[in-house]
Amino acid sequence: MSTETLLEPHEIQFPELGWKFIIDPTAFSVFGFDIQWYGIIITLGLILALIYALPRMKRFGLDSDRTVDAIIGGVIGGIIGARIYYVLMRWDEYKGDWKAIINTRQGGLAIYGGIIGALLVGLTICKIRKVKMLPMLDITALGFLIGQGIGRWGNFFNQEAFGTNTDFFLGMTGGTIQRTISDGMQMGGDMYNNGLNMLWEKPVHPCFFYESVWCLLGFVILSFWSKRRKYDGQIFLMYLAWYGAERFVVEGLRTDSLMLGNIRISQALSAVIFVASVILQIVLFSKKKRDPECMPLYVNTEESHHLIEESRRKKMGISHEDAKIDGIDDDELDILNDDDDDFDESELDFDDDDDDFDDDDDEAPAKPAEASENKDDDTEDEKSDENKEDK
Repeated sequence: MSTETLLEPHEIQFPELGWKFIIDPTAFSVFGFDIQWYGIIITLGLILALIYALPRMKRFGLDSDRTVDAIIGGVIGGIIGARIYYVLMRWDEYKGDWKAIINTRQGGLAIYGGIIGALLVGLTICKIRKVKMLPMLDITALGFLIGQGIGRWGNFFNQEAFGTNTDFFLGMTGGTIQRTISDGMQMGGDMYNNGLNMLWEKPVHPCFFYESVWCLLGFVILSFWSKRRKYDGQIFLMYLAWYGAERFVVEGLRTDSLMLGNIRISQALSAVIFVASVILQIVLFSKKKRDPECMPLYVNTEESHHLIEESRRKKMGISHEDAKIDGIDDDELDILNDDDDDFDESELDFDDDDDDFDDDDDEAPAKPAEASENKDDDTEDEKSDENKEDK
């Protein structure tokens, strides 16, 4: 087949929808250094995750000043972990080429490596900064879903992470996709070696899109559910099951899976994570049902209140007596409002029984005194009437 019939490298099409785009993976250059759309999209996902998570730390009983170090460390650990994981799985391609190992501008980040790296570094810093890990994992899971949902669009700009041929109406193709398939199906190519049967001229599954939609949908669902969470760590476990189920299915469609023999590593890992998460949730649900008082939420503990109040007092420069933890206003979607956040101050009884008894004693003499005054007034009136009669 002639390569002249292939689309232009930067052209992307959705044939069934009639959409056509010309997208250069390089967004712009600064002093001769190319800035890729891939990096911009990944960074945007991280920023949006931080914008969402940081203001809501108090909802999970966490002090944002303490958690910010863990977040920064987790982001750095996630990027490094994602690259290490990917390079190790393709070591034959990277060994001896250190410049290629550290070059992530063209992609080459494995999401599971990113999750592992972020958790290892982030939780280590949590331990050092004395931040409770389980509630931190809950808010982190919501941030993961935002970052993954947005970040997957970096694959769209690079025309990578696509699936097998399809007649589905969302099927896509592109110049880079076609060249990747053509090269991969040559004898000795990755697709050929993995036993795939691909046709470069046919559309492929947009796996990046499937995962993006699934993650963003998961974010909305778990955000609403988080205000009904029964124990710390529940949202993180739900995230593992939600993402594991999706990745198991989508990974089976992809043509660039990291392989260990004939096993798709990410697909096998997804199955293990999904099963483990479901079993743990069943066990913890049963435990909570037997004893509703076990595993109290950290946000309701005195330790959490004390740390948040201490941080607030430090920021505002006010005394301990004047510091009060304000309630958190509901956001527009009311996603994370806890039912126990609102209370009626009129229900609080500031006087104990002894004080009420003393107050009654103080008020009791007032009534006879008032009666005495009325009696004196009546006597004066009677005397006045008698004087009138004498006259």
